Amino acid sequence: AVVSTQSTGEYQKFIQTRQQFDAQLNENELVLGEFGRLKDSAEVFKLVGPLLVKQEIPVAVSTVKKRINFIKGELERCDKNITGSEEKQARSREALAKIQQQYQAKMQAAGGAPQS
Repeated sequence: AVVSTQSTGEYQKFIQTRQQFDAQLNENELVLGEFGRLKDSAEVFKLVGPLLVKQEIPVAVSTVKKRINFIKGELERCDKNITGSEEKQARSREALAKIQQQYQAKMQAAGGAPQS
């Protein structure tokens, strides 16, 4: 039961992390789309601490694209962790079912065969 609880907690953590990365991906894709709608004369600013610093549009676009690629990589890693956790939980359930079957067989053997 302890292993199952740990597996479930681990699984929930992986799901939560994936949801956070998914939200970040959506946000960054939205920003990238907004860059496409900018006029040539538009100015872009980057928040650095408490300051807004002017940034060239191509640099900002490049930064967002790199961030999107990073987030996609993290999503793949999360998916692998989730799959691994699901497989671990399945193995635990199978092992528990086997132990329960063995226990029931020993109980029946110790108490005699059930009468019909």
